[in-house]
Amino acid sequence: MDEKKQNPQQLNIELSEDVAQGIYSNLAVITHSSSEFVVDFVRIMPGIPKANVKSRIILTPEHAKRLLLALQDNVKKFEAVNGPIKNVKPGSESMMPPMNFGGPTAQA
Repeated sequence: MDEKKQNPQQLNIELSEDVAQGIYSNLAVITHSSSEFVVDFVRIMPGIPKANVKSRIILTPEHAKRLLLALQDNVKKFEAVNGPIKNVKPGSESMMPPMNFGGPTAQA
């Protein structure tokens, strides 16, 4: 049997160079309807009152739940190696990234 033949159950996923670079996001806005979840990835920059959606992902409810479970599993594995991630309390100001990002303040 030729070992180079692909298993029919295996999915071949290709990643183009431009997509492999990724898009930085420091805020995700999630909305849903009865048939889909919409996740908008946003980049907030300090001192700029307007933020643009950099990417929008639309998922079925089933895929949204699979994503939730996969993220939970990956966070657990990350914390096992790197220690606990700082808690973010729902509804608190800590849900939003700090607008100064801890960098130097601008001077004129």
